[in-house]
Amino acid sequence: MPHTIMAFDASPAYSDMSAVRALFEKQKAYFATDATKPYDWRIDQLHRLSRMLSENEKRFSDAAKSDFKTALQEHVFGVAASIGSIEATKKQLEKWMEPLEAPIPKFLITTGHKGNREPYGVTLIICPFNGPLLLSLRPAAAALSAGNTCLMKLSGALTATNEVLLELIPKYFEPEALAAITGDIDAMAEILRLPFDFIFLTGSVGAGKAVMKAAAEHLTPVLLELGGQNPAIVDETADLPDAARKIVWGSMAWGGQWCTSPGYVAVHQSVADAFVGACKEAVVDLYGTDPRHNPDYSKIVSSAAVKKLASRIDPDKVVHGGDFDESARYLAPTILYPVAWTDRIMDDEIFGPILPILTYSSLGELIAKIKTLPKPLAGYVFSRNQQTVDRVLRSLSFGGGAVNQTNIFLFIETMPYGGVGASGLGHYYGKYGFDALTHAKSILVSPADVAIDHLFPPYTDEKVKALAQWFDY
Repeated sequence: MPHTIMAFDASPAYSDMSAVRALFEKQKAYFATDATKPYDWRIDQLHRLSRMLSENEKRFSDAAKSDFKTALQEHVFGVAASIGSIEATKKQLEKWMEPLEAPIPKFLITTGHKGNREPYGVTLIICPFNGPLLLSLRPAAAALSAGNTCLMKLSGALTATNEVLLELIPKYFEPEALAAITGDIDAMAEILRLPFDFIFLTGSVGAGKAVMKAAAEHLTPVLLELGGQNPAIVDETADLPDAARKIVWGSMAWGGQWCTSPGYVAVHQSVADAFVGACKEAVVDLYGTDPRHNPDYSKIVSSAAVKKLASRIDPDKVVHGGDFDESARYLAPTILYPVAWTDRIMDDEIFGPILPILTYSSLGELIAKIKTLPKPLAGYVFSRNQQTVDRVLRSLSFGGGAVNQTNIFLFIETMPYGGVGASGLGHYYGKYGFDALTHAKSILVSPADVAIDHLFPPYTDEKVKALAQWFDY
């Protein structure tokens, strides 16, 4: 039966926090009944989530298009990939819930080990704007599959998508299982004061710090998916046209508003000019001579974001693109060259369709420089030299990445996805998400009439020696 839930207004004014507290307490009380722990409840929630998407696929796709994902593949993929991820979880959930097995010392052969993964409780999912469905419903699916209840704080930047979610979620879910709210930054601060059992954030480093600070008040575990300046290294052996095409696509797809987009390219100086030329050709090949009117090129999420991005472009470094229109939320695919580490564009994550190109002469010096920077969410290397590939992957720390590719590693449901250091804490996707949102509880089961005599005094030499049995497996 449909339920009406109180939701924050996305405008600066928002509804009474008491409504959100009541919703939180409702989920807390419901979780305490243990209703969420059986397989039947969990699979039912996933069925509901999948049906909500499949039965309203066009509405969700149109909403994403209205918000900013104007490229056909992107707004369609967002819905299809969300459904695919949920269906994959449904197929494997029963196996994931099987009791854990672990070896025990030989002398405990008459006892048993019982281990299972138990849900945390009420989970707060803080959703970003750049993945209207994938980065909100995929974490929600992980939380529900793990037996948690879920409160989703939607991004205020997605007017159309939020409207659909706020209408449909109460029609498909009981509010004590899954609910959605919106709100401004002041509302977010109030929400974070609630004693959630788990918080999952996809957002900026600043947001990550704020969430960790709030979570510390209640010692609440967190999973943080953040970002960073992701390097793409192109050495002198790389297939330059291939590398250029993949890197340009990686940095311009979704309007460059993806946390794993290449943030800059470091190309060997001996092939730099040829690579820059190949990048310019790739932009035209992918988005034509008029990207503004190309249906395969997405908008920027807001006019304010366009203004901020444009302010970071040095006109003297523009070798392609650079034009923008704030009112149309448009920024052309832009290539900057030659860029220095001290240029303003290198100060922070770009999060837009701007590709800075730097050069290097020594791979060792390049790696040393990258190591001085915050650890990024993604890293890419383009090379035919296996020694170069091995050295980069061995030496640089980043969340995940690819060799001779960009971005697509995050499409693979069976691979863990998450950052390290400044780019995040923890990882999810598939079984990794299930594990992240559950606690591994181990129980040693002993017969009632079996005692371990060497644990009890009076202690003798023989009993002390018997302690060695604990390490004999």
